[in-house]
Amino acid sequence: MLTATVLSKKRWGQELSADEIRFLIDGFCDGSVADYQMAAFAMAVCINGMTQSETATLTHAMRDSGIQLPRSTDGPDADKQAPDKQATNRQTRPRIDKHSTGGLGDKVSLILAPLLAEVGGMVPMISGRGLGLTGGTLDKLESIPGFQTQLSIQRSTEVLQKVGAFIVGASQEIAPADRKLYSLRDVTATVDSIPLITASILSKKLAANLDALVMDVKVGRAAAMKSLPDAMKLSQSIIEVGQQAGLPTSVIISDMDQPLGKAVGNALEVIESIEVLTGGGPAEVRTLTIELAADLLMSVGLANHRPAAIERLESAIDSGRAMQRFDQMVHAQGGDLSALPPVAPAWEVRSDHDGHLSDLDCQAIGEMVVEIGGGRRKIDDTIDPTVGIMVHARIGDTLTRGQPVFSVHCPRNLAESATQRLKSAFQVADTAVPARRLIMRRLSKKDFPAEADCRLD
Repeated sequence: MLTATVLSKKRWGQELSADEIRFLIDGFCDGSVADYQMAAFAMAVCINGMTQSETATLTHAMRDSGIQLPRSTDGPDADKQAPDKQATNRQTRPRIDKHSTGGLGDKVSLILAPLLAEVGGMVPMISGRGLGLTGGTLDKLESIPGFQTQLSIQRSTEVLQKVGAFIVGASQEIAPADRKLYSLRDVTATVDSIPLITASILSKKLAANLDALVMDVKVGRAAAMKSLPDAMKLSQSIIEVGQQAGLPTSVIISDMDQPLGKAVGNALEVIESIEVLTGGGPAEVRTLTIELAADLLMSVGLANHRPAAIERLESAIDSGRAMQRFDQMVHAQGGDLSALPPVAPAWEVRSDHDGHLSDLDCQAIGEMVVEIGGGRRKIDDTIDPTVGIMVHARIGDTLTRGQPVFSVHCPRNLAESATQRLKSAFQVADTAVPARRLIMRRLSKKDFPAEADCRLD
C-alpha cells in the first residue's frame, strides 16, 4: 500500500477502508508515514470530511496506537460511593471524565477532576495542549512549578488509587498517534474538523477505560465550532462513536462567544481555578463545572437526580474538600502550589464612555494571548505561563467611562501595542444588552435516532 495513493483517494473525497486508515496511523507512529504526509491527510479530511464509519475506525486506530490504562481494583474513600444499586454493583469506583472542545478561559478540567474524585469518582484524565487560540489543560498545569504531565502507566495508576484523579497528556504509551497528530493540527489550520476532533478526543478517552464521559462542546467565535448546527454535528459524532465503542457519552453545548470566566492565560487560569475550588471565582465557571459533573454522577449512579448531584458537588466545593483534593493531586504529580510564580505586570484597557458591553472579539483576545507569549505559533514554541488577559466584564454588563475592561499581563515592551489593539476588541452600546446564555443544549444518544452512515465535515 502506498501512502500517496491513500492520500490521493481522500483528496478526491473517497471513503477510505479500515485497512487504509490503520495503515496511515500505524505508519505515522513508526515513521514510515512522514509528518508532511500526515499533514496532507489532515487537510484532506478537513476539506472533504469522513463518514461515521471512517471516523470510528480512525478513533479506534488512534486508541490502538498505544495501550489502554488498567482498571484499578480500589481507590481512595470507597465509602463515598452512593448506596445506589448501579454504583454498589461495580467492582471499582466508576471511572468518569469530561472533555472540552476548547475555548478562551476554559479551565473547567482543573476544577472538575478533583471535584469528581472528592464525591466518589475516579478520574483518569488524558488531556491536551493548546490548539489554535485555545489554551491547553496541560499548559495550564505546567505553570505550577514541578507539575508533571507525563507519568508512566505504573505511576499514573498509583496516583489514581491514592488521590482518585490525575491529569496527564497522551504519551508514547497512551494514544501516541493523537499526541503526534495533535501537534500537527495546531500549526496546519486543521483544528476545526469534526472527524479529527472526534478521533482525537475519543481515542484518549477510550484508552482511559472509562465508564462514562461528558463532553463540553463549545460554540461561538472563540470555539472550533462557530455555529450551533456545527456544534450539533460534532456532538452527534462524539455521542455515536462513543456509544459504538461502549462508552456512554452525553454532551453539554456551551457558549464561547465570550471567554469563560475572567482569566485567559496559563498561570492566571490556575489562580482562578483555585478561587473557584475555594468557593469564590466567577459564577459561570462554577456553574458549568457543576452542571458537567452532575451529568456524570447521574450517568454512573452516584446520584439519582440532578438536584441531589448538584447539592453534593456544591458541598464538596464550599467545605474546602475539593480544594484539598486538588492540592493532593498536584502534590502527587510533583507540583507545588505554594511556589506559583508571580504573573507578569498588568496594563489596563478602559472603556471610553458609559454604556453596556455588547460584544467581545474573542478572536482578537485569543490572538493577543498568543502574541504576548501565552500560546504557540509553531510546534516547538515555548509558552510563557505568566502572561495573559483578565476580562473584567461580560456581555450585558453596564460599563462606566474609565472602567477597566481588560488587564493585559505581559512584559513592558509588549504593553503599548497590546493595549492599543485591544481597545477595538470590545463594543459598548448605549442601550441595554441581554446577557448570553451559558448552557445552550443538553444532548445524549436519545437525541440522535439511528440513521444511515453520513459524511462528517
